Amino acid sequence: MPVIDHIAVRHYRLPLDPPFPAAWDPRPRTVFTATLVRVCAGDYEGVGAGDAMLGFAGHEDLFLGQDPFAIGRHAQVLDHLQFHYGRMWPLEIALWDLMGNITGLPLWRLLGGTSGRVRLYASTGARLPAEERAESARRLRAAGFPALKLRFHAPDPREDLAIVAAVREAVGPDMAILVDANQAWRMPWDVSPSWDFKTAVWMADALAEYDVFWLEEPLHRHDYEGLAALRRRSRIRIAGGEGNRDVAELRRYLQCGSLDVYQHDVAWSTGILRGVQLAREVQAAGCLFSPHTWGDGLVLLANLHVAAAVSQAPFVEFPYDPPYWTPERRDFILPQPLQPEADGSLTLPDRPGLGVTIDWQALEGLAVS
Repeated sequence: MPVIDHIAVRHYRLPLDPPFPAAWDPRPRTVFTATLVRVCAGDYEGVGAGDAMLGFAGHEDLFLGQDPFAIGRHAQVLDHLQFHYGRMWPLEIALWDLMGNITGLPLWRLLGGTSGRVRLYASTGARLPAEERAESARRLRAAGFPALKLRFHAPDPREDLAIVAAVREAVGPDMAILVDANQAWRMPWDVSPSWDFKTAVWMADALAEYDVFWLEEPLHRHDYEGLAALRRRSRIRIAGGEGNRDVAELRRYLQCGSLDVYQHDVAWSTGILRGVQLAREVQAAGCLFSPHTWGDGLVLLANLHVAAAVSQAPFVEFPYDPPYWTPERRDFILPQPLQPEADGSLTLPDRPGLGVTIDWQALEGLAVS
């Protein structure tokens, strides 16, 4: 059995012209940066992506010479590291990809899944005027997506509600609408307050009239009791948990009954091993697991593989909002962008690991020193 003999962390940056006006960021984004982790064991390679791995440099010796398949041990060390530094789960993704390449199994099968097919929802990223978003929603419905997600962030929530009304009228009753309030966390330079409880209650009641499938992140991520009270009162599902950094926080949601839909991102929040364990606990409790996937193409692939293996949710996030956020922008690190199929689903590759081979030479022109 080969042992881990090389780990490298590289950063790549794609200029965005025109900039991307992400609803959750008051600053339009002029670049998109991706961090790739490359792990080698003999002739085998694994890759992962996600956060910038801040603080990892100098700790490679904790993994070099180790068995790639000792994933429980590796996840524990990464959890220790991220307590002291940044989020470290891109390395765990790379280790799973490596295990898949050694065994010849795609990740979704390595995790015990029986099908690599995932039903998607179109996750929009820009906040647009009602008429423009309604027209975009018509195009997404025509493209075969069974559901779409709208982003909120207006100072007056009634302006956001008007967008939901326009979209529901545009797509009719059969397309599911999801709403992301983006109240759980903020960009470092955004000091605007989160909604209070009564605003969240008012919005949940209003959205129920438009048959919205879920309301995502309506309160601060650590307001466990407030989310539980909102969930008990709400006629629609309450979703969240995408960025909570500790599995204990997500388990507290379960203990308090805070959420209907758990969205922990295996690249950003839990890693794959613990993300799968938590997803099974969530579903055993009668809730849904539909992971957050907003990131580059490898982040998307990792979450889709996990969802294909364990999720019972009716659809999973697929960042897609042309012309503002395209597969070509999102997946610039991949040889080919991931594209939805005609029925709004995606069939994951049956190739080993994540199913892609990075063209390192092709990325050199976008490398960040």
